[in-house]
Amino acid sequence: MFRTENARLTEILETVEDWNAPSPCTGWTVRDVLDHLIDTERDFLSQHDIDAGSRPDTAQDPAGGWKTHASRVQHVLDTAELAETSFDGFFGPTTVGATLATFYGFDLLVHRWDIARGAGRDTEFNESELDLIEKSLDGFGENLYMEGICRPALPAPAGADRATRLLARMGRDARWRPAVNA
Repeated sequence: MFRTENARLTEILETVEDWNAPSPCTGWTVRDVLDHLIDTERDFLSQHDIDAGSRPDTAQDPAGGWKTHASRVQHVLDTAELAETSFDGFFGPTTVGATLATFYGFDLLVHRWDIARGAGRDTEFNESELDLIEKSLDGFGENLYMEGICRPALPAPAGADRATRLLARMGRDARWRPAVNA
């Protein structure tokens, strides 16, 4: 999961021209969204005494910083004794690897969309990605709308496709564009 989603995110990151462009995440630039991904994953790993190395610099080379960080996360996932580290999570017993695949996999998908949109690009979710997003949203329940997670749901347009409906559930307008919403 992480390897595939990382590859899709990295493709988008390599096309970003303006890292200071606004993103669909109110008050956040495209770089802020990327920094959020790196920092939350690093924080999660450190909570489980997993060394993710020094924080990569995203000021000078955001895409390169992501690649460095992502290779470290992939190493954790490829190392059984790290990935299989168990703990009691917010939703019950789980492992580091499962949490990286599900919760942080969800985060990669959604923020790939945010970064793409902020960069003036489109990205589509495939059916398995939509399945993960929907399953995650169902599992989060009202916790999805806690401070710092997602804005309140928006109404989806009549006849909207699945991706548009799921984005609306997360407080995102599928029509968001930086030139219109900045």
